[in-house]
Amino acid sequence: MSKKYHKEAKRPSTYKLLLVALLYFAEGLPFGFIYVSLPVFLRFHGVDLVKIGLLSLAGLAWTLKPLWAPLVDRYGRKYHWMCAALIGLFLCVLLLALIPVGTSFYFAVIVAACFCSATLDIAVDGYTIELLEPEEVGPANGVRVAAYRVALIMAGGGLVALSEFTGFRPAFLALAVIFLALALVLWIKPSFHRVSHIKQSKNIFEAYLLPLKDLLTRRYAWALIPFVLLFKVGDAMMGAMIYPFWVDRGFSRAEIGLISGTLGTIFSITGSLVGGFWIKFLGIGRALWIFGAFQALSNLGYAYAALPGKGRVEVYAASVIESFTGGLGTAAFLAFLMSLCRKEMSASQYALLAMLFSFSRAVSGALSGFGAEHFGYAAFFFYTFLAALPAFVLIPWVCRLIPQDK
Repeated sequence: MSKKYHKEAKRPSTYKLLLVALLYFAEGLPFGFIYVSLPVFLRFHGVDLVKIGLLSLAGLAWTLKPLWAPLVDRYGRKYHWMCAALIGLFLCVLLLALIPVGTSFYFAVIVAACFCSATLDIAVDGYTIELLEPEEVGPANGVRVAAYRVALIMAGGGLVALSEFTGFRPAFLALAVIFLALALVLWIKPSFHRVSHIKQSKNIFEAYLLPLKDLLTRRYAWALIPFVLLFKVGDAMMGAMIYPFWVDRGFSRAEIGLISGTLGTIFSITGSLVGGFWIKFLGIGRALWIFGAFQALSNLGYAYAALPGKGRVEVYAASVIESFTGGLGTAAFLAFLMSLCRKEMSASQYALLAMLFSFSRAVSGALSGFGAEHFGYAAFFFYTFLAALPAFVLIPWVCRLIPQDK
């Protein structure tokens, strides 16, 4: 990274950081609910590991975001889409709290919730890319990841812990009310009503074609697709089986909530803020190397904790390490993706990039149940560490795609 960049780097305003924090808090809630609370809920109701792993396939809605992301860029304002998605999530969670578990309709509602969550992601990511200047991306991503992980843990481990005292259904209803309140805030707050002045310049055909063409015609673009597919695959494989692992080890819902909701919150926020701060000085490329290595190594902590004879202390330690390094790695990865997107096609390009890592997350998560059943938790967690390594081969080339690192 050049000296010039060091001199010109600046932090975004506190107000911008607050806007980013609120939006990514909203974006993180449905993901935490779907990928943390629901697997615990289903396991406590006797659903087997294979079906819980297959629940990750509902996440293909995140993979398919490019199918409607250009519509978000072109029609209406981003806050219209955000509010509609939040109201949809309110209705879906309300239904999941009331209808019988395990029916076809129940899983159809989960798919609908994933669709609403994916639409919220498109609008929030597009709005944020348009809001931030290039030199503001690193610090803002620290706040972004921190807010996202707080929401993920609140709707995940926090909701599980709450259910210990209230039961699952009242906890689900509380989350539904939060979605409705967030929709109201976004609707009445003028700061979220930003207009994308460039959206009128493209017809609908160009809105779909140009974002992809722009990405694929850049130098070293051949390395981009496999890198985005692979960078988070080890995390995704392990993440789908962490909470069933805790349940099978005999942890109560309150204990699971304590591990994620208290220790996880503190260390994930610390990791993301530390990562966002250091990205400004390291540059995004070096951050991918360093923080990605920490992220991969944290999987070994769970492999160790899953060995016979290991107890609660080892699981707590593995959770703390994974939360901190996950914050580091995610801050670097998201800063990398945002740095590639042009403001005039922000939602569309970010959705295309997000499609890649959502696809790998959904597929690897779906296969994780088979791996955990076949190999056992300890061996499976070790293999997730190995799955994280191929991405590092591509970093020397993808670093050359980063505008501010050139």
